[in-house]
Amino acid sequence: MTTSTPTSPAYILNLSCPDRTGIVHAVSGFLLERGANIEEAAQYNDHDTGLFFMRVRFACGDHSEATLREELKTFAAGFGMTLQLHAAAEPMKTVILVSKEGHCLNDLLFRWKSGLLAIDVRAIISNHRDFYQLAASYNVPFHHIPMTAATKAQAEAKQLEIIEAEGAELVVLARYMQILSDNLCRNLAGRAINIHHSFLPSFKGAKPYYQAHDRGVKLIGATAHYVTADLDEGPIIEQDVARADHTDTVEDLTARGRDTESQVLARAVKWHSEHRVLLNGHRTVVFR
Repeated sequence: MTTSTPTSPAYILNLSCPDRTGIVHAVSGFLLERGANIEEAAQYNDHDTGLFFMRVRFACGDHSEATLREELKTFAAGFGMTLQLHAAAEPMKTVILVSKEGHCLNDLLFRWKSGLLAIDVRAIISNHRDFYQLAASYNVPFHHIPMTAATKAQAEAKQLEIIEAEGAELVVLARYMQILSDNLCRNLAGRAINIHHSFLPSFKGAKPYYQAHDRGVKLIGATAHYVTADLDEGPIIEQDVARADHTDTVEDLTARGRDTESQVLARAVKWHSEHRVLLNGHRTVVFR
C-alpha cells in the first residue's frame, strides 16, 4: 500500500550496472520505502557483457525530485550503478538540423504538434533556406548557417552555441547532409540521432536511389543511430525495410525510401524522448 495518488509526479529511472542477484528487489524496495508506485518496468541482462539494464516509471508524491536524486546517488554507489532520473512530464528540448530534403523534418514537426512525440522543438538549423517558411508555420526559430569547407569550424561553433543556448537534450539530423566534425560529435555524444538510407546491398555516394534501381534491389530501408565520429557507424536505435520489385521506378524507390526514413526516425526520436534507449557499448538496449 503506497501513499502516491493519481496526481503524484511521475519519474523515469534508467540504470545499468554489473549484473548480480537482488537488483530488481533492491530497486523495488528503494521505491517502496519512499511511497512510490511503480507504473512500468523493464529489464535486460546482457550475458555477453555481464551488464544489467533497467527502466522504471514510477509516481511519487512523498519526496521531491531533488531528494530522490540525492538518495539515488547513495543507493547507486552500492551497486556500481550508472543511473539517470527524469521527470516524465517534461518534454525533451530538441533542435533539428536539416539540409534540402524536408520529409523527415515535416514529419517530426507534425507529430510533435499532434502530441505524438514527447519533445519540444526549440530551433531548426539549416545550411540552406528552403524550410524557413515551414519552420515559421510551426512558430519555430529558423537559423540559416551556410557552410563551406573554409567556414566549417565557425559554422559548427555557431550551431553548438544555439544548441546549448536552447538547452537541447536531443539533436536530430533530419537528413542533414553535412559530416559533423569529431569535435561536434564529441559534444553531442549520446544526444544526437541521425537517419540514413540502408539498402541491401549498400550504395554510398551520390544518387543512391539511382544506383539501387540500376542494381534491381528488392529491399530498401532506413537506419536511425546515434551520431559518432565514425560516419554512420554509431549505436543503432531502429531500422526498417520495405519491399521493392522490378516494376518500381527511381521515383517509386525514392518515395518509399523517404516514407521509411520518416517512420524510422520518428520511432527513434519517440523512444529516446521517452528515455527508453540505454547505451550498451556500441549497441543499444531499447525498452519499447
